[in-house]
Amino acid sequence: MKVLYKRPYALNDIQTHYCSGCGHGIIHRLVAEVIDELQIREKTIAIAPVGCAVLAYDYWNFDTTEAAHGRPLAVATAIKRVQPDKIVFTYQGDGDLAAIGTNETIHAACRGENLTVVFVNNGVYGMTGGQMAPTTVLSQKTTTTLSGRERSIHGYPLPLLEMLKVLEGVFYLERRSLFSPSEVKKSKQALLTAFQNQIENKGFSMVEILSPCPTYSKMKPVENLKWIEKEVIKTYPLGRVK
Repeated sequence: MKVLYKRPYALNDIQTHYCSGCGHGIIHRLVAEVIDELQIREKTIAIAPVGCAVLAYDYWNFDTTEAAHGRPLAVATAIKRVQPDKIVFTYQGDGDLAAIGTNETIHAACRGENLTVVFVNNGVYGMTGGQMAPTTVLSQKTTTTLSGRERSIHGYPLPLLEMLKVLEGVFYLERRSLFSPSEVKKSKQALLTAFQNQIENKGFSMVEILSPCPTYSKMKPVENLKWIEKEVIKTYPLGRVK
């Protein structure tokens, strides 16, 4: 019998804590597949965030450390500078990377640190109760915007990749999603490119993946994916930004 798929060696055979329909499990698998294909598992170091992916170190079969909320890129910078031969990446949600960690994100990018950043954007603070995040789109309902995000009250969503594009230290930026099998494949290719860039010492690379959070979107998983495809990408267009 032909084997069409098997669990990546870089992914542990363990049940995750994520809610049904959450995108983190898919992205974890894509990261593991890329690391296996590039044959870099033994030299990879990941930095997990404070957020829904706080337990990522349990799921990956390679070295993973933890950082204080918003500080993974500061920790990654230190590790990469001390061990430049290692492949160092951060895995961060929008609350970690684009809110409390905005400062670290901007300055690591501006310095052109040779790092890979996996940015999971589900538009809410998933771990702490579904509150509005910087990336919450207009009209999106959260536990702190019960009638939907309003521009006059809450301001505009934060287009992080478009902001980072102007920085000379940034080499590669791409935004993808998970709403279809073809999009999942494109997300994997973007991750592959971002890791390959680091191997080739090209500088700062970030892949943003628009991910579902059915629990706090109050949608069924399939409905949540369709909403991302039809509505969220109006605010966050897919494709290579830089």
